[in-house]
Amino acid sequence: MARQERAVRTRRTILEAAGAVFDEHGYTATTIAMVLERAEVTKGALYFHFPSKESLAQAVLDEQLSLGDVPPHPCRLQEIVDMTFVFGHRLRSNSLLKGSVRLTMDQCAPPGVDHTGPFRLWSDRVVEMLQGAREQGELLPTVQPRDTADLLVGAFAGVQLMSRALHGREDLGHRISVLWAHLLPSIAVPGLLSGLDSRPDRAARVLASAESGELVGAEA
Repeated sequence: MARQERAVRTRRTILEAAGAVFDEHGYTATTIAMVLERAEVTKGALYFHFPSKESLAQAVLDEQLSLGDVPPHPCRLQEIVDMTFVFGHRLRSNSLLKGSVRLTMDQCAPPGVDHTGPFRLWSDRVVEMLQGAREQGELLPTVQPRDTADLLVGAFAGVQLMSRALHGREDLGHRISVLWAHLLPSIAVPGLLSGLDSRPDRAARVLASAESGELVGAEA
């Protein structure tokens, strides 16, 4: 059991180090030696978990979806909003997430690394949540879940990329808030709009409520 726990910790250490290096240098310029130096592990330990740079990059990419988890909310649209804010908040400080996003955008990744996966998986998750929102009467009848999900995922990718380029993601919360100010009126039924919280500091309150075990509403 102790050996398994050590292996899990070592794997996580390598992934976090790899995320940081991929974020800083991109796929092509990153070397296994850089990751070893950052992780402070032996070559044998790294290759035990990841037999190649490609497999290491894929593992970093595969972690992305779980890093967007948020507490469930009775309003499914609010839960989607929360997911974008919390993801953006974590993107400012989580090295593994930053590396995963860099790899997603990195068109230089070889064919063995599926950098398209996060786009498809995020879109599928949002489609499922939008379908739940429709069942609860939260969506305008004109909303097509797949088209809306693809638009949201693509727009969010562009917003965070622009925020990183211009301000190191320091203004990402504001940019996400502006994005929702434009999207929500075309998605949510009018009676729901005033109750949805898309203020720039939404992530901090969602995460605080998760720690306390209390649900944070739109007016919290």
